[in-house]
Amino acid sequence: MRRNSGFTLIELMITVAIVAILAAVAYPSYKQYVIRANRSEAQAYLMDLSQRQQQYLMDSRTYADSDTTLGATQPSRVAANYTITVTVPAPGEPSPSFQIKAAPKSGTMQAGDGDLSINQAGTKTWTKGVW
Repeated sequence: MRRNSGFTLIELMITVAIVAILAAVAYPSYKQYVIRANRSEAQAYLMDLSQRQQQYLMDSRTYADSDTTLGATQPSRVAANYTITVTVPAPGEPSPSFQIKAAPKSGTMQAGDGDLSINQAGTKTWTKGVW
């Protein structure tokens, strides 16, 4: 008597169903992890720019109006997912100030994640909650 070895169709379908369930659970968690990691990198970059702004103020008595003026290079993941804007008041304003904002680019995984910003006082805001 010869014995057949291998998998039955039912065993194969059960395995495929288990893998599909695991993937359905794991993918959303992975996606949220990537979004949080990208946000954290943008937050670190904003903190770096804020620190560079303070040093620039000490050297020039004014704040810089762009991240390139500060000598900063955007990390690739920040550049791919966020638009960074530096806002300073017009010359002649009574007190120097700045606001640096990271807005998620549409069409990226970060779209809908909310804007991040920091100002000269170190006030950090995120439109979705606590930074």
